[in-house]
Amino acid sequence: MAITNEQLKKAADTVRCLCADMIDTANSGHPGAPLGMADMAVSLWIKFLNYAPADPKWPGRDRLVFSGGHASSLVYALNHLAGTGNLSIDELKTFRQIDSRCAGHPERGVSPGVEVTTGPLGQGLAMAVGLALAAKKAKTGNKTWVFCGDGDMEEGISHEACSLAGTLKLDDLIAVYDYNDITIEGNATLSMADDPKKRFESYGWKVLTCDGHDYDAIDKTFRKALKTSGQPVLVIAKTHIGCGAPTKHDSPHCHGSPLGAEETAAMKKALGFDPEKSFHVDEDVYALFAEKATRMQRLARRWRRQNPAVTGEVKAPDYMKMMAALPKYEPGGKPQATRNVCGEVMNALAPVVPELFGGSADLAPSNKTELKGFGFLAPGDFTGRNIHYGIREIGMSAIANGITAFGGFRGFGATFFVFSDYCKPAIRLAALMELPTIWVFSHDSFYVGEDGPTHEPVEQLASLRVVPNLTVFRPADANETAYCWVEMLLKTNGPSCILTTRQNLPILEGVRHDGVAKGAYIIYQSGSQGVDTILFIASGSEVALCVEAAKALAADGRAVRVVSMPSQELFLAQKRAYRDDILPEFMKRRVIVEAASRFGWDRFRLDWKTTKFITMDDFGASGPYKQLAEKFGFTVENVLAAARDLG
Repeated sequence: MAITNEQLKKAADTVRCLCADMIDTANSGHPGAPLGMADMAVSLWIKFLNYAPADPKWPGRDRLVFSGGHASSLVYALNHLAGTGNLSIDELKTFRQIDSRCAGHPERGVSPGVEVTTGPLGQGLAMAVGLALAAKKAKTGNKTWVFCGDGDMEEGISHEACSLAGTLKLDDLIAVYDYNDITIEGNATLSMADDPKKRFESYGWKVLTCDGHDYDAIDKTFRKALKTSGQPVLVIAKTHIGCGAPTKHDSPHCHGSPLGAEETAAMKKALGFDPEKSFHVDEDVYALFAEKATRMQRLARRWRRQNPAVTGEVKAPDYMKMMAALPKYEPGGKPQATRNVCGEVMNALAPVVPELFGGSADLAPSNKTELKGFGFLAPGDFTGRNIHYGIREIGMSAIANGITAFGGFRGFGATFFVFSDYCKPAIRLAALMELPTIWVFSHDSFYVGEDGPTHEPVEQLASLRVVPNLTVFRPADANETAYCWVEMLLKTNGPSCILTTRQNLPILEGVRHDGVAKGAYIIYQSGSQGVDTILFIASGSEVALCVEAAKALAADGRAVRVVSMPSQELFLAQKRAYRDDILPEFMKRRVIVEAASRFGWDRFRLDWKTTKFITMDDFGASGPYKQLAEKFGFTVENVLAAARDLG
């Protein structure tokens, strides 16, 4: 059935009215972008997007990302008209209210039909690059479409992600730039004098332009975009923010404030709608979307029949296969840096976890994260499992989220731990989306040494531990590192980070997988355990210091216990009985040791007078790491002295 421009216009104007009604009812929201993008969005949805509302997780579907998440009312209006998730008119009326599926910004897992959570500008565009990259690897043949705006283009992440997309020639990626030249403070040209066409052509993209309100021009441009090969495509669509609003057309005042009853009524009247009716949709508009949905459902069923093995689901790998594949490290054997061990473990697990792929921000030789023998992705060849991300930590992390969000893959990124600050926005979104993306952070703590305080993480560990639904692992030795990897891969409802050392660590006695899985466990103890026991609590490289100090006390006849805590999050999630067994309240004499900020450790202190902390509460310094350990007090002698001070 041929779709007329008149049909598209009525559908787009219906979307405009629904968006205005949602925002006015909530007295909160961003009408400007939805009104300006309605013509392009409806044209794409009705004429080009391969998406089945009755089967929204169909692996062969096109992915559509609204990088400007503030335009969320547009997302909900489209999904309501299409029937995705049975999103009703009544639910549209709950826009931006508590427990509504129509949240202030689109949320994956909350709002039906939302591929990724967006709102922080630029993140959606970068995640779309990851979705497109995953599609190439999966060979599903789908397209990735992303709507973005001036704000996305100003964010630095767009440069990182789009440069890589051009380098890899991701020709199934189409970005539609809502080029309205308006931001909150006024014209975008006040702060951005870029030529977007030249910019993206320099990245290796094909750049097309059109009037974002001319249906024939939109149609012609989208068709050209779909025929382009060997390059991702940027469509620069000149639009008017607040299109259709009588007095707020092209005004920054409609960016983030409701139109108001008077302006909305005037807009409806100008568009030929009844200004007295709210949340109204004519049956012919529903029918237009329903006809498209019927065609897409047939396509989805046929695709599933032809590709029965492709589910698009992220499942936990086989536990027994992983355990059998893990390298074994003998206690007392040659000390090893856990970054080296991490690389060995990743390579041992790679054959039994084929969905794992990713890369480092130009640091694979130092992070030890290359999956050897599996090749690197390259233009025209996406069979490899390693990615040359370049020095792009911010873009890398969001792209890794896109890879994981695609389904069927576990994306990972890697860099030095101090640069986790660059990764934090994407880590936070992964936690919010419950995406099991993995980050490998090497060069943990001041032991980085000669590179000095700019490269020595201090506060980063505490900042990650406070992110909800993020599991942080700081292993104490080679075997803990291996077990941490198993636990990260078993977690499928949120992200994980692992911190590894540059310096060698001893292979410890007493390391247990069940203990690592519970976040903390007794790695060493001696003597009758009671109120006089000296309890050491540590993570990572400091566990070995505590064990040696405890052994010295034990030789003097003191009762001691050392608890290794590779993951605070896992330990705090255990039942009270287990936590009390590991850290009994009657053991008040405690020494807590970690080469990072003290912040967060006070929860394990029972008494000010009977707890000693050996932590890093200032920046590091430049010098050989063994000398720095002396300077900052991370020695067996200092840990022992702190314990003896407790009496």
